[in-house]
Amino acid sequence: MPTLLQQDYFRKNGKYKKVHFWDVFSDPGLLFLYYLRKSQNTSSKSPIGIFYRVMLRRYQVLYGFQISYKTEIGGGLYLGHWGTVVVNPKAKIGKNCNLAHGVTIGQTNRGGKEGVPEIGDNVWIGTNAVIVGGIKIGNNVLIAPNAYVTTDVEDDSIVVGNPARMMKNETAIEGYINNRV
Repeated sequence: MPTLLQQDYFRKNGKYKKVHFWDVFSDPGLLFLYYLRKSQNTSSKSPIGIFYRVMLRRYQVLYGFQISYKTEIGGGLYLGHWGTVVVNPKAKIGKNCNLAHGVTIGQTNRGGKEGVPEIGDNVWIGTNAVIVGGIKIGNNVLIAPNAYVTTDVEDDSIVVGNPARMMKNETAIEGYINNRV
């Protein structure tokens, strides 16, 4: 079974292999994911664990990815472009998720949807989309750029607009999510 890092690499390059630093150093998304996955897989008290978390923090600041090593993320995360991606540490993200730049996955502290989002498998999230609250995003969902999502989304849907409107579509992610793990 490939590691989460190998699955992330596969999403970008279409091949499974043992991933080394030199395989990812020229790609900001993969470099960030390298340190994210290494941080998730080592003890926070070991010297190497501390090193990985320091490097993760460095690349969070450098590239604008605010994704904590505490966040539950399935294999095959794809960060296509670097810049200002914010994910609450308590959020859950399934496998084969694409996050474009400007995406926010955040918490709501009041109202009927208090909490953080739970995102299913095979979800494509477009530029500047905002997903907030204790909501569930189903599997095989496309969230269009600039959508503001505060309600649950069914499987096989396209979400557009502000406020978000959901449209059922069996082929919602066709052509958007390649190299699925």
